[in-house]
Amino acid sequence: MPPWLPRAIVLALALFACFHVAEWAFHELYGLLLNILVAFFIGLACEPAVDRLAARGMRRGAATALVFLGVLVAAAAFVAALGSLVADQVRLIVENFPDYVESLVEWINEQFGTELRVDDLQQDFLKSEVVRDYLQRSADNVWGISTTVLGGLFTALTVVLFAFYFTAEGPRLRRAICSVLPPARQTEVLRAWEIAVAKTGGYLYSRGLMAIVSGIAHYIAMLLLDVPYAPALAVWVGVVSQFVPTVGTYIAGALPILLAFTVGPWTAVWLIGFVILYQQLENYLLQPRITAKTVNIHPAVAFGSVIAGAALLGAVGALIAIPATATLQAFLSAYVRRYEVDARVQEERPLRRRGPARLARIRALLRHPGAPPGAPPGANPDREAAESGDAPRAP
Repeated sequence: MPPWLPRAIVLALALFACFHVAEWAFHELYGLLLNILVAFFIGLACEPAVDRLAARGMRRGAATALVFLGVLVAAAAFVAALGSLVADQVRLIVENFPDYVESLVEWINEQFGTELRVDDLQQDFLKSEVVRDYLQRSADNVWGISTTVLGGLFTALTVVLFAFYFTAEGPRLRRAICSVLPPARQTEVLRAWEIAVAKTGGYLYSRGLMAIVSGIAHYIAMLLLDVPYAPALAVWVGVVSQFVPTVGTYIAGALPILLAFTVGPWTAVWLIGFVILYQQLENYLLQPRITAKTVNIHPAVAFGSVIAGAALLGAVGALIAIPATATLQAFLSAYVRRYEVDARVQEERPLRRRGPARLARIRALLRHPGAPPGAPPGANPDREAAESGDAPRAP
């Protein structure tokens, strides 16, 4: 046995064991790592506002608390607006449910000649085993639902806590990371960090501004069309259309259009027309001007990044895909060297110039089949020979 073979076997087994331990730890800590990633991007988005407040003399911790308080108030207002809308709709459905049931029973009796009564149906429904089983399963799942809600609240608090630390301790965190790197690497890390802060913050701020503009425009339109719950629906359209990638526009416009049908079909038609018109105005006028200096990436690249982010990290990946792609694009453009294109690559213009000459020769050949390929248009040797008297005579 070679003397190095036992060491190689031990080293291979150790690496194999370390790989499995790392894989197990990654799967166990996947949720925590995902929360830290989300908190990191939230911290990047909030850092420009905190830097501005800190530059005016406010302590960084107080500035971070003020910015986070504003974000939480805005989120609470959004949830309250939608909650009032949902609560009112549920209340109306509960109040009108007996009328709906009576109307349905009367229609069934008229159409099928039955003699059903609402009281009998109610007693049969309450005494059925299906309802009892459903209520029993719901009672058993109360603990599971409560655990899910508590887990969601704990996750949200974890993300907020890490985001607060990332924002408040941003300069100290950068110094701690750069202290273990050589000077050349420190410059690259700081440059990448600045690009990430600028792109992420610019993306969220531009989306927030467009959400405000979209909400105001849709509120005015729904107010003129007498659509119910116009303020809550305007908040819904503004937030969902801008912060839900790719399909947010269609999801945001579906709810107001459905409620517009309760007013009248023509109201829904007019609202659909306004949504389409505003979408075109936003795509070709507002969005290019607002996002030109923040996340100026190609729409195809943005769409592909959203799909890739959703495939890798689900909904979280879809939300952070665009700022992450913009950051990577800006970082690569700062370090990738570009060269002038060789003139031999641009062969499109000579081909276009030769096109009319080739077309003229083809037309000349079609008009005068006897002309040689290099002769000018209109040249025919048989006709010239007949005019000069050298043409051969028929026997």
